[in-house]
Amino acid sequence: MKQFIIFVRKEFLHIFRDSRTMLILLGMPMVQMLLFGFAITTEVRNTKVAVFDPSQSMETRAIKERFDASEYFTIAEEIRDVSRINDVFKYGEIGLVMVFSDDFENELHLGGDAAVQLITDGTEPNQASMITGYASNILAQSMQELSEGSSVPCRIIPEIRMLYNPQAESAYNFVPGVMGMILMLICAMMTSIAIVREKENGTMEILLVSPMKPIYIILSKVTPYFTLSMVNLITILLLSVYVLGVPIAGSLPLLLFVSVIFIFLALSLGLLISNVVNTQVAAMLVSGMGLMMPVMLLSGLIFPVESMPIPLQCLSAIVPARWYVDAIRKIMIQGAEIQFVLKEIGILLFVTVALVALSLKTFKNRLN
Repeated sequence: MKQFIIFVRKEFLHIFRDSRTMLILLGMPMVQMLLFGFAITTEVRNTKVAVFDPSQSMETRAIKERFDASEYFTIAEEIRDVSRINDVFKYGEIGLVMVFSDDFENELHLGGDAAVQLITDGTEPNQASMITGYASNILAQSMQELSEGSSVPCRIIPEIRMLYNPQAESAYNFVPGVMGMILMLICAMMTSIAIVREKENGTMEILLVSPMKPIYIILSKVTPYFTLSMVNLITILLLSVYVLGVPIAGSLPLLLFVSVIFIFLALSLGLLISNVVNTQVAAMLVSGMGLMMPVMLLSGLIFPVESMPIPLQCLSAIVPARWYVDAIRKIMIQGAEIQFVLKEIGILLFVTVALVALSLKTFKNRLN
């Protein structure tokens, strides 16, 4: 028993001396609990609403005030031209457009059916259904209030319309998100073991004494994986269109351009991980476990970013997959042109350049 206790003490000391292992064992569960507790939510919160109200009557103002007072919606914009409805969705800032009929006041008080059109972005069908459900409930409450002071019963009929995905197919939501997750994980994992493998096999000395500069060594590592990643991208797009039935509504060259930027970003991130860690197992753990959870929870793949607490929304802003998924949804589903995805392209380019610079900086010309 004394020898057993000594061996147990030795193992504890090994674990305590390894700060990375301690971080994984004690830090990761806390991070997972906080992320899953706050990020996993099916509630609709702080959805921005754009309103087209040609009548500007007291009744429509009362309905808008009730929407604005709700914790679920915020009136963000008054639309003067119905042609702007498509644009506000493509910019990704509005979650619901509410359109009142031209003669809403008279229709309401003359015993007819006053129409209110609720337009949402169908690229995320589950969220769109929840948004229209919440909005319909608020309209029903408004109808009861307006009926109290009127001799004629008021009836407000919501007309629900889902843009870009009227059939509410779930594949329209998941395909762009899964594309981001696959490219990020596969590209990062493939390149994360590139330099570490050389260290473990003892061939890193040959590379370091060669006349090759670090930039050429890194590029030589990236090129084969970039080629394989392009094959993955083309395969994913073919499966999406011909098997899952998700059409490419926008420009295919623009879609490929954004995807190439994201592939370079993921490959650069893998190289950075490969420079920092010393074993292939550690590289796989960091690139696999360390990237999968943020991509799944904070990129908008499953849960809407707008419904998360403000700190998690800020955290999601540094997850590159979020911007790629947003751009692909706009291009592939909404058919958006390049001016609607300039912000996403700019962020992806900036992160790619930063990761390449960090990879060069952390590349060690000498072995320890």
